[in-house]
Amino acid sequence: MNHDRTILLVEDNPNDEELTLRALRRNNVSNEVIVVRDGAEALDFLIPAGTGSERGFNELPQLVLLDLKLPKIDGIEVLRQIRAHERTRLLPVVILTTSTDEKDRLAGYSSGANSYVRKPVDFAEFAEAVRQLGVYWLILNEPPPVPKPS
Repeated sequence: MNHDRTILLVEDNPNDEELTLRALRRNNVSNEVIVVRDGAEALDFLIPAGTGSERGFNELPQLVLLDLKLPKIDGIEVLRQIRAHERTRLLPVVILTTSTDEKDRLAGYSSGANSYVRKPVDFAEFAEAVRQLGVYWLILNEPPPVPKPS
């Protein structure tokens, strides 16, 4: 897969993080994966505050894999803030969660998720789900153009 397309994994559970990374490797997804472990860290990475930490416009990840149940700021609020900010409002965000709650799914889509994927319990099924995500979001999908600085 394309090496210059970074994935941001927002996951607080070390076991789920390792399973996701293992599933990506197993499916030859060799893209750089940046892992952040809570909602505040995700927002700081995507929407840095202050001039000292500003990142260039080309450094946004190609894809955000977002868990819902996160410390500090939950996944739905992270998603809302991503969609509210000009720099990140078009960024593809896939909710990757164990939640089967219909309210979570509705909140995710209502807040602007591009996709909602429930993590299968079985590793082989999970690896296949990750493979399909990688093929679609990193190869087939045409991302929106990068906004030019004003």
